[in-house]
Amino acid sequence: MISEYSTKNISGMMIYYYFVCKRKLWYFCHQVSMEQNNENVKLGKILDESSYIRENKHIEIDGTINIDFIHDYKVLHEVKKSRKIEEAGIWQVKYYLYYLKQRGVEGIEGIIDYPLLKRNIKVILNNEDEAVLESVIEHIKRIIDGQISSINNEKKNICKSCAYYDLCFI
Repeated sequence: MISEYSTKNISGMMIYYYFVCKRKLWYFCHQVSMEQNNENVKLGKILDESSYIRENKHIEIDGTINIDFIHDYKVLHEVKKSRKIEEAGIWQVKYYLYYLKQRGVEGIEGIIDYPLLKRNIKVILNNEDEAVLESVIEHIKRIIDGQISSINNEKKNICKSCAYYDLCFI
């Protein structure tokens, strides 16, 4: 089966979930939503609503990526509540930079902001990252087209706080 997803259809959240948990990615892509009542998701929404209130937030591009905010037309910001899954956030921002570059927008920097920690990290995209992202995009398409049963059900430290925990382990 050939995936109906093109790079245009791969969202930043899909990239993020790919690095967090491939089963969560599959559930998300198949509209299995368990997050509406999850405490961590609620806290994230409160953080989103109360942080960076002067910025023009939630910049959606092509109906595919949703950037938290862009400062001075050249610095893309993603807001996270903790560094617990930092690698996934870094790849999400790299994907935003990659996505924009594919559409002719260059010279933009990426930053992940942690307002509760009063910290941020700079994210850059290089040629090696682009190759990794292209591979990740293809793997995401295969995950979406596959069956949930074919995805390893590896238990991680973050699983206990995941909205999908019951689907995976109970």
